[in-house]
Amino acid sequence: MARFKGSYVALVTPFTKKGKVDFDAFQKLVEWHIASGTHGLVPCGTTGETPTLSTEEHKSLIKACLEATDGRVPVIAGAGSNSTEKAVELARFADKCGADGILVVTPYYNKPGQEGMYQHFKAVNDAVGKPVILYNVPGRTGVEISVETIERLASLKNIAGIKDASVDLSRPLHIRNVLGDDFIQLSGEDATVAAYLAQGGHGCISVTANVAPRLCADLHNAWQKKDWKSFERARDALLPLHKTLFAETNPAPAKYCLAKLGKIGEDMRLPMVPVTAPTRQKLDAAMEFAGIYKTARKKLKKVGKR
Repeated sequence: MARFKGSYVALVTPFTKKGKVDFDAFQKLVEWHIASGTHGLVPCGTTGETPTLSTEEHKSLIKACLEATDGRVPVIAGAGSNSTEKAVELARFADKCGADGILVVTPYYNKPGQEGMYQHFKAVNDAVGKPVILYNVPGRTGVEISVETIERLASLKNIAGIKDASVDLSRPLHIRNVLGDDFIQLSGEDATVAAYLAQGGHGCISVTANVAPRLCADLHNAWQKKDWKSFERARDALLPLHKTLFAETNPAPAKYCLAKLGKIGEDMRLPMVPVTAPTRQKLDAAMEFAGIYKTARKKLKKVGKR
């Protein structure tokens, strides 16, 4: 059975008002997630605003996550870059620090072909001794790793699975038929996670879990226990959040929700900016629908004639 399964959170990176990484707030988020039942943590992914992090900040966040987690749940450290040399450097650091797995995205902007992607992931595979999770997200990177290339990579020692945000729900079944159930398949698309699990997936690296960790964990626990009524309740309650958290570019909506819940500030690094007023209202409603937030709206009282 797959080593990594269930609800893994793609952690946001909190910043201070002065634009520094807020490591104290970050480690408090880790504690909250563990207490809420999150099955695993993923620091330094896209949701962690890695394009605006320095290499030193990136490494420090991986270390801070591992220190706060202290082995209680698995940590899959983000080591993505469109520079193979930098991806190898980050992956080696994560391996040395004790990460349980390493997440590596398809190279973005320079848009390599299938052979280029194979060589990129192979270089990381050859540099580490921990499981490597491929990350396919064509909407962000402009390239998609083919099932044939995944099959080729899976023959390497450390390539253990994939996070797939392609929204093609035939892919997990195709991959399962080719590579079997031991090849880890994690959804990268919250809104279709229920269908992804039904098509052979093992879990999700989730943006929504930032905001609703308990409910996301409940969804996966119910799936694993075949408790279909509880699964359906969690699935339905989460849908408005899944959709609205991407009404504007991730992670701005997630940071707004976390600020409303009193966990972190909304601070981001340019070119990312906080969400607009209309989206804030939608996010409030989605959180309320999920049962994790109550608005301060007051009911109007009827005033009788005197």
